[in-house]
Amino acid sequence: MEEKKMRETQISSEDLFNGVILNVKRDQIRLPNGQESFRELIRHVGAVCVVPVTDDGKVVVERQYRYPIDQVITEIPAGKLDSREEDRLHAAQRELKEETGITADRWTDMGLYYPAAAYSDEKITMYLAQGLHRGEQHLDEGEFLNVSFVPMDELIEEILQGRITDGKTQAGILKAAALLKKQKENEG
Repeated sequence: MEEKKMRETQISSEDLFNGVILNVKRDQIRLPNGQESFRELIRHVGAVCVVPVTDDGKVVVERQYRYPIDQVITEIPAGKLDSREEDRLHAAQRELKEETGITADRWTDMGLYYPAAAYSDEKITMYLAQGLHRGEQHLDEGEFLNVSFVPMDELIEEILQGRITDGKTQAGILKAAALLKKQKENEG
């Protein structure tokens, strides 16, 4: 079926909840076959994530408690945008410095990641950061996390074994590994 023929169109929209990070809506829509239906969705300001890689191939990761799943999990540095208009690279640089104290000389945009496209418009821009410099952490109030440096190969194995369950971390690590491999091939 042609993509244009698969499109759903909004008839009306109702706000169910408006919060600091997200808004919940219930939209009445018209399906491609002309029937009407409803979609519940989350509008999100957007976010960034960073795969910071040291010169010796270690990745800076965080262990952080996540209330919705009641677990401490391994993640790459990430954070929400201050507004939909915020420059995404600037936001990534800010989040990396705040959460880890690290700055980077080289930044590569690895593209977009939609963590839950079935019910949310949250868009995460993924970055690879290289040429790292350590500094002092400046965590947000109420933010608690531990930072560690883990070899890329070890993280890939943890992803494959199901021990790293965060989607943006899985995608970011695997994309960064592929990009770094290409960089190495191009140098040699």
